[in-house]
Amino acid sequence: MFDQYLICEEGFSNVLQNGKPAGFQLNVRITYYRGVALSLVEGFEIRVDGKKYERDQVRFSVRDRSFTFSEMETAVNDRWEFGEIATLTIPEPGGLAPGKHEIEVFEHLRISYLPWPSITGDKKVLTLAA
Repeated sequence: MFDQYLICEEGFSNVLQNGKPAGFQLNVRITYYRGVALSLVEGFEIRVDGKKYERDQVRFSVRDRSFTFSEMETAVNDRWEFGEIATLTIPEPGGLAPGKHEIEVFEHLRISYLPWPSITGDKKVLTLAA
């Protein structure tokens, strides 16, 4: 139901390390109608222009805290609330080129009353500023 709001149109940018592009970041919202403990967020499948980024490459940040998905497995006291924007940071040497990029994101959540994982996705074309 909230799939179309998964990828935020704002916040898509390169990440600098020592003054040079070393990756990129994009903002996402939870697609579940409630917040969840971070330990219930299994990860994201991310594709940019067809290139897939693996779960272990991504850092998840919410409310000024940053985690790998392995670290989140035990983050039972930290939450990601409905409507709250989280940032996914992905290493990519040299960053992404300025211009339009096709972004596809699938969110994997564990919901306590569902016997299967909740997997929802969104696809958007976002523009990376120069």
